[in-house]
Amino acid sequence: MNKTEFSEEEWLFEIAPKDKFFSLNLKEVWRYRDLLMLFVKRDVVTVYKQTILGPLWYLIQPLFTSVIFTIIFNNVAGIKTGDTPAFLFNLGGVMVWSYFTSCLNDTSDTFKKNASIFGKVYFPRLIVPLSIVISNLVKFGIQFLIFVAFYVFYLTQGMKMQLTTSTLFFPILVAIMGILGLGLGMIISSLVTKYRDLSFLVGFGVQLLMYVSAVMYPMALLKEKLPDFGWLIEYNPLAYVIETARYMLLHEGSISVSGLLYTAVVTIVVFFVGLLIFNKTEKSFIDTV
Repeated sequence: MNKTEFSEEEWLFEIAPKDKFFSLNLKEVWRYRDLLMLFVKRDVVTVYKQTILGPLWYLIQPLFTSVIFTIIFNNVAGIKTGDTPAFLFNLGGVMVWSYFTSCLNDTSDTFKKNASIFGKVYFPRLIVPLSIVISNLVKFGIQFLIFVAFYVFYLTQGMKMQLTTSTLFFPILVAIMGILGLGLGMIISSLVTKYRDLSFLVGFGVQLLMYVSAVMYPMALLKEKLPDFGWLIEYNPLAYVIETARYMLLHEGSISVSGLLYTAVVTIVVFFVGLLIFNKTEKSFIDTV
């Protein structure tokens, strides 16, 4: 083959350094979709593979949390949940909140946990956090079935049917929680490559955030009891998602259109900022991890 033939040959793939400041690179992610599904399968199968109860942990965690919230916040503190049974009220909030925290916690260590793989073979790094968000949907689906089972049980006990047409939009809220968790997780995972202390603060910070996200009480209650601290909820996009989710599933609380628009804007901004930082960090993270 002479030089002319070699120069005119068309290559299938070309590996080159990224020179764009911002790139979604979705075309390349789609090309590696089989690898994405393998990572999803890995995340679902291996998490509880060597445990005694296995996938039952998907059910035990939200159920026990809901029971504790019911005892402490409803029976002891006397928080009212309207016509909805307190346990079902808490289970709905915990279910949605758990999906967000799973996405956030699991993606916040992306570079640290996968440094050995990233250092040996090339593939779009975005596939790893994406696989975590998708695999957590499986966990969320199992928990949602448990919620439906208890919902049916309480219907047989005399609870009135509370579903409305707004329930059809519930998957959109789940998507918002996943994207928001993904965006924050990518930001934190990028920062953890240089500041290891952040990995220890994430779990503690998420626990504190839960108490100002209306997980175990209606948004109106905090504004009524502690008006001086109402801004903690008004500027918290997670609170609007959880409040809206409970309204869609249990017809408790309210839907704030302005709050949902605010949440959507924050989610989009956080996701793109996270993607920008993530893409920038993947170029040099191996030197600091």
